[in-house]
Amino acid sequence: MFVFFCLIWVGALLLMLPAASTAAGSIGLLDALFTATSAICVNGLVVLDTGSVFTTFGQVVIMVMIQIGGLGFMTLGVMVAIVLGKKIGLKQRLVIQQATNSSSAQGLVKLSIYMVMIAFAFEAIATLILTLRWQGDLGWGQAVYHGLFHSVSAFNNAGFALWSDSMSAYIGDPVVNVTIVLLFIIGGLGYIVVVDILRKRSWRRLSLHSKVVLLGSGILFGAGFILLYLLESWNPATFGPLDTGEQLWAAFFQGATPRSSGFNTIDIGSMLTTSQFLIIILMFIGAASGGTGGGIKINTIIVLVLATVNTFRGRGQIHAFDRRIASDTVMRALAVVMSSLGVVLIVSLLLTISEGMLEEHFLEVLFEATSAFSTTGLSMGLTSELSPAGKIIVTVTMFAGRLGPLTLAYALAQKKRSSKIGYPEDHILIG
Repeated sequence: MFVFFCLIWVGALLLMLPAASTAAGSIGLLDALFTATSAICVNGLVVLDTGSVFTTFGQVVIMVMIQIGGLGFMTLGVMVAIVLGKKIGLKQRLVIQQATNSSSAQGLVKLSIYMVMIAFAFEAIATLILTLRWQGDLGWGQAVYHGLFHSVSAFNNAGFALWSDSMSAYIGDPVVNVTIVLLFIIGGLGYIVVVDILRKRSWRRLSLHSKVVLLGSGILFGAGFILLYLLESWNPATFGPLDTGEQLWAAFFQGATPRSSGFNTIDIGSMLTTSQFLIIILMFIGAASGGTGGGIKINTIIVLVLATVNTFRGRGQIHAFDRRIASDTVMRALAVVMSSLGVVLIVSLLLTISEGMLEEHFLEVLFEATSAFSTTGLSMGLTSELSPAGKIIVTVTMFAGRLGPLTLAYALAQKKRSSKIGYPEDHILIG
């Protein structure tokens, strides 16, 4: 928490420099702090247009913060230690284990190296592809720069774009759509899953975590794509002006972005209320543990679904793919969902008060709160209109969402005390 906090303030101070913005003077502390938090927490919500308000220096600062936030400061710390010839002790390995959500403290140094190599490799390949696509429109210099910026932003699920309308200009472009979507899906799967796939290359040999994440990701992506296509096909404000091919690409892109990427090719505020609520659900679920995305995580919701189905069937053990899921895993999943739901509801209540929103605008507030907490970065248009109090609320929410409610609770709680008293069991009526 302390390191994340310090990184955010360093980024905010850099963005406050006159050299970081095109406007005369500084952009101000609050806007700089909001932008730095959004970048470090790989969120993507912006109160200032990244492409027009910030200079190249400011944009590079944002891109570096996105990379640090996506990889994690512990991973970068391992790389610095390796370069300096330092040894990684047991204490440091345990911290890395918590930072990467690994189940074991073994092989974490190699995992950290793999994480950096995977990130840079995918970003480099995507930069090359996007450069070749955009060089005809922007020229080689700007094409390379735009390709690099959007590759880093996409792989780390940040959602920052150098165009004010995000990726709307490329709504029917196969190269841009596929490249950006693959980047944030791979980043959202998590480094542990990607390394597992590269090492084993067989579905049967994959770990239970990898199988659950891949299956859950496929289901959510397919459901998002199909439902958004069916719903928005009736909307003249979004899919109406598009031909069939562009509609399919728009549904493909927008069905995947709630995974925590933050890019958009159609105006979110013009979508049907049903579609917007569907995106809220997908944003709340988010990406996978150990990935660059946010939300309560796919694996968390899969565990709770399995526990629910298991309860209905009256079975004792919860299992998936011939593996039993530990009961403490279910309790952690339940704690994550309940605490996350509580944060979103409280933030929605606070924003309703701070922004003076009427009842008919509540969905915008709920959308904003969920997007901030899940570090998705999508918005129905409320972000740019936030009051100073609203900006502070959303900034704190982005910080809490990036660290995770369970991590925050562990960090703030006192040392665990084992009770020496055993109480008799009793029952509470449920349902």
